[in-house]
Amino acid sequence: MTVIRRPRAAFPARHRPWPQCRRCCGLALDLGSLRTRAWIAGRGVILDVPTVTCPGADAPIQRGTIVDVPGTARMLDRLLGHRLPGLTRPLVVVTTPVLDGPVYRERARTAVEVLRPRAVLTVPTARAVALAARADLSRPLLVVDIGAHLTEVVLLCDGLVFDARRTALGTADISRAGDPEQIVEAITTMVTSMLRQDRTSLTADALSRGVLLAGGGALRPDITYRLGGSLRTSMRVVPAPHTAALRGAAAFLRSAHAHPSADSA
Repeated sequence: MTVIRRPRAAFPARHRPWPQCRRCCGLALDLGSLRTRAWIAGRGVILDVPTVTCPGADAPIQRGTIVDVPGTARMLDRLLGHRLPGLTRPLVVVTTPVLDGPVYRERARTAVEVLRPRAVLTVPTARAVALAARADLSRPLLVVDIGAHLTEVVLLCDGLVFDARRTALGTADISRAGDPEQIVEAITTMVTSMLRQDRTSLTADALSRGVLLAGGGALRPDITYRLGGSLRTSMRVVPAPHTAALRGAAAFLRSAHAHPSADSA
């Protein structure tokens, strides 16, 4: 009897979990108009600084829009170029405002090229917030992210964006001791508009479950209390809401690193 032995298929070496993996490093970025935050695999949050190219210069990101791509690249190089391992190319995940779409994603990828990434992935900020909160994404979820210069209201269904609204208004537009009614009114108007235009019951179902609240505005009880009264529902504040988007991006990054496609990226 002749035995034919087939050669074993050649499989690429798999990435090991961070921080044991030595083939690549992982970087999560949250590029806000006021603060830039970064997370590196194995080290955690390593950056939480003002979003400026240099002291005294104009901000390269304004109201959720990258207005200066070269300036953003110089900022990232200054802040992170010396913090990344020299012999590896990072896998990068960047949070993105929901309604800026392809333009923001393209500008972000162009700016991040200064870090010589192996690949650049993007995740909507609202989804990142939901991941940080470990929310049940099998049911409709209403996420309100109140930043310094931008506020988003996003309806997620099965983890995907079903509807979204935004306003160029945030906590930096009111003093710490000031009246937050302008922000509360803007959010209430956006949610009301979503309810009226939704021909399904998804928005109403999500609202009845309570609002998932993130961003620096979630740290202000005067905003959360008034918003709960205005929307007549509960406010579920994500732990450490000002860094929730970054932590969610880090969770997304870990999943992307473990995916088989990461071997060929």
